Amino acid sequence: MNKLISTIMLCAVSLAISAQKVTSPNGNLKAEMTGQKLVINYKNQKALELADIPFSNLSFVRKVKDDYQMLEGKRLHCTNNANEYQAPIGSNAKIVMRLYNDGIAFRYEYTGLQDSKVPEEHTTYLIPEGMKRWMQQWSDGYEGFFPLSTTAEVKTLGGFGGAMEQKTINTHWGYPLLLEVRGESVFALITEANIERRQSASSLFNQGEKFSVRQDQNDLKLSGDWHTPWRVVIIGTLADIVQSTLVTDVSEPSKLADVSWIKPGVVSWIYWANNHGSNDYNIIRKYVDMAVTLKLPYVLIDAEWDEMDKLASNEGKTIEDAVKYAISKGIKPLIWYNSSIGWVNGAPGPKYRLNKPEDREKEFAWCEKIGVAGVKIDFFSGDNQTNMDYCQDLLESAARHHLLVNFHGAPIPRGWQRTYPNLLSTEGVYGAEWYNNVPHFTKKAASHNATLPYTRNVIGPMDYTPCAFSDSQHPHITSLAHELALTVLFESGLQHLADRPESFLAQPQQVQDFLGQLPTVWDETRFVSGYPGESAVLARRSGNTWYVAGINGKDDPQTLATDLSFIGKKWKNIQMFVDDASGQWQISSTKQRPSEMVCQPRGGFVLVIR
Repeated sequence: MNKLISTIMLCAVSLAISAQKVTSPNGNLKAEMTGQKLVINYKNQKALELADIPFSNLSFVRKVKDDYQMLEGKRLHCTNNANEYQAPIGSNAKIVMRLYNDGIAFRYEYTGLQDSKVPEEHTTYLIPEGMKRWMQQWSDGYEGFFPLSTTAEVKTLGGFGGAMEQKTINTHWGYPLLLEVRGESVFALITEANIERRQSASSLFNQGEKFSVRQDQNDLKLSGDWHTPWRVVIIGTLADIVQSTLVTDVSEPSKLADVSWIKPGVVSWIYWANNHGSNDYNIIRKYVDMAVTLKLPYVLIDAEWDEMDKLASNEGKTIEDAVKYAISKGIKPLIWYNSSIGWVNGAPGPKYRLNKPEDREKEFAWCEKIGVAGVKIDFFSGDNQTNMDYCQDLLESAARHHLLVNFHGAPIPRGWQRTYPNLLSTEGVYGAEWYNNVPHFTKKAASHNATLPYTRNVIGPMDYTPCAFSDSQHPHITSLAHELALTVLFESGLQHLADRPESFLAQPQQVQDFLGQLPTVWDETRFVSGYPGESAVLARRSGNTWYVAGINGKDDPQTLATDLSFIGKKWKNIQMFVDDASGQWQISSTKQRPSEMVCQPRGGFVLVIR
């Protein structure tokens, strides 16, 4: 059966698309067949091509309209419209394609499978040499840079955290992949969404200009109906890319009847400054006390808490004592687990407590009983089907016990933040944790930070662990205001603050107050200005307050445009956090809305408009 499907897909004759126009609801996106290529046009000019198309004669199916609420993300109230089309692929398969106003989504659907292997996929994007692109070399934890390039011939980065260049040419790429398809006016971002049971995730492999979607390992034998995840391409201006909710638009809605217990928030986090501090009861107390002072709702007790009773200075204290202390102070504790399917040997614990269903239920029931509010689960094994199912097992079990979830050492988000709303953040990013590991992040961080709003953070919450005013094992050279801006610029339902208590509590009171009032839930997000790797300015609204954050990704001063006319003219005051030339805080209030902001090298700013 699998062989027959592959043969049909490869040999299908591409005919001209039917006379009916294949368009998005607003007409900006149109699809047309040219030979065996599917050309996606944006405002009547080519934006993207798909090669080796295994179908023809797309026919209209229906209009798609969706209106839903999120608990975190770029906006709480999401709406979308699409025109849905389909085309047969042989006798028991078809492609379903939707054209939204801000992109396309398509998937392959199969019926009547009988003990079949996963059908081979033939989705291929054509990315011509010379086209600007920001691509991440694939790794199972998706922790890499998105360097600007105009070619697929990029040297593979090797060593710990990509610290050394090797001579081999990389051909394996992780999502998302950002393309500048026409000048600086039109972009396309390639990713996928809606991983379900019996599916693996996918990634991109290239041969020259052909970038093919290849599903990760899936050893299941399939019977009955089955479909792939959605292949997603967001298309439009940088504002369209940054503001898009297409990944969640095509993902399954949540089936949770009660979500009242799911509360996003800011987290006091031990690991960045104290890698092994979560086995020390007295260090945990310091971070709980900091959360109290800054008025943060959460504290995360990281790896090795299961060894707390082995430390003599703890005088027999255990994780239950630490949890009890946090709760007594009004702080909700989160605790860490090793998934025990990725890095196990030599890795920290606790281990093997979540793998078997009965063990997982017992552990999460214990967490719920003692007052733990959520779990951070680390060290997964990549995009394979077994890993995808395991993640969903964890999310469903955690929800039964009213536990928030943060996945670390994990693949990127692909829409589960809608399907499983207790998943409030995912790492899958090269973040501030890397100041612990390698020296080269110091010089690359500013440009990398100015790339993430256009790439990784577009597709879902990102636990970058921002806002480090002091240094870890390796120093940072981004400014104070740059670091503060990251707390707004980077969206995450659980926003873990990286720095140590002594550093946060040494900041001006206005900075401490800002962190204590920082939302992690946004009613609206607007792109203001910027360009990948150079700068980024975003505005996010929480209730009647707008937070505008900008960073300079360059080593030279920049003046960043801040056209905020969309906010209107009714506001009481604007609080400004900026850097001066000596690197010190400049904090002031004004009633005049700035049209531009001067940023120091690797600097930044935050405006709070009430």
